[in-house]
Amino acid sequence: MDGDVLGLALREALWVALQLGGPLLVALLAVGLVVSVFQALTQVQEASLAFLPKLAVLGGGLTLLGPFMAGVLRAYAAGLFDHMVALGGAP
Repeated sequence: MDGDVLGLALREALWVALQLGGPLLVALLAVGLVVSVFQALTQVQEASLAFLPKLAVLGGGLTLLGPFMAGVLRAYAAGLFDHMVALGGAP
């Protein structure tokens, strides 16, 4: 019984991590790919050219996805606390 609950909590934690990090990582991967193709085509090897677009996309993504991320974390924490109360056998 406890192994099932622990496995469920672990699976839920991995799903939350995927929901929180996945969209931002995909966006940064796409921007990095576009910048690297641009650098290869123009032979401009500037370090800030690779860093600044990723930083801008990350800031914009966090601004746009912030409420979604907060909601996911809030729901996960509420579910985790509900499971703790159910396991503890509170009256």
